[in-house]
Amino acid sequence: MTSPAVDPAPETRPAAPGPRTPAAPAPVRRITGAVWAALGIVYVVWGSTYLGIRIVVETLPPFLSGGARFVTAGLLLAAIVAWRQGPAALRVTRRELGSAVLVGLLLILGGNGLVVLAETSIPSGLAALLVAAVPVWVVLLRTVFGDRPGPGAYGGVLLGFAGLGVLTVPGLSGEVKIGGVLLVLVAALLWSVGSVSSARLSMPANPFTASAYEMLAGGLAALTLGLVRGEHHGLDLGAVSGRSWAALAYLIVFGSLVAFTAYAWLLQTAPVSLAATYAYVNPVVAVLLGALVLDEALTWPILLGGAVVVGGVCLIVSTERRG
Repeated sequence: MTSPAVDPAPETRPAAPGPRTPAAPAPVRRITGAVWAALGIVYVVWGSTYLGIRIVVETLPPFLSGGARFVTAGLLLAAIVAWRQGPAALRVTRRELGSAVLVGLLLILGGNGLVVLAETSIPSGLAALLVAAVPVWVVLLRTVFGDRPGPGAYGGVLLGFAGLGVLTVPGLSGEVKIGGVLLVLVAALLWSVGSVSSARLSMPANPFTASAYEMLAGGLAALTLGLVRGEHHGLDLGAVSGRSWAALAYLIVFGSLVAFTAYAWLLQTAPVSLAATYAYVNPVVAVLLGALVLDEALTWPILLGGAVVVGGVCLIVSTERRG
């Protein structure tokens, strides 16, 4: 999965209910050059992580490489938090730690891990388009929990599922492995469950601290699963290609640290509706990079299904903005 180990909008978790007070005027958030720069980082870097994953698994095993990525990124982020805010910023209650571990398992092991495994058999662009339907699953899960997103959001859900149906055609016709397609669909569902759950659990108040624990928990679980699967048997680190190592380093530094910091800053500085546009820009970037760098085929199911999915996500995001 491209995005970091946090729910899509940690600062938008609902506050505890209490007596109503007169609402203060909402501060006007200016869209400055710095905002556009941060948005560009999120667009390009998160969109490029699918390409990075595809290059990593060319010569590295999926769960061991994914686990190493997030354990390293989690340790680096924890060190940065302790350095910038003091060691006390890493203190959490047992309940908060348990919540972060659970969310990390859903997001990192389930969501990202299955995408990495799937990209050993399907194109990176197709994986990105299938993952783009995460907001569709989120709307359905919110409905299960009693929320009512509105008719526009449900219209987006219908569009999203129509697009997913078209995207599965390459697997049904044998052009790609249907197993890989199904893995990404399950990964997107698990990512959505983790995202929705994080808004309802007692999480660490500091989103950076929460993300560090999530990455460490998910990364350690991925390493363990990789060892259980026997990915270390016959693994010759000397035979790993230089570009796989470079891609793994890119995912650690840029995919898991730089882009996440930029996104967290955007949530505090820019309109949430603007920050949320990454959901339908990332897959477009991923498809283009996959075609340009890896010569991945742009077949009609990918182009049509991808356009329908992105359209559905765009409708959901715009509806949420007005709600």
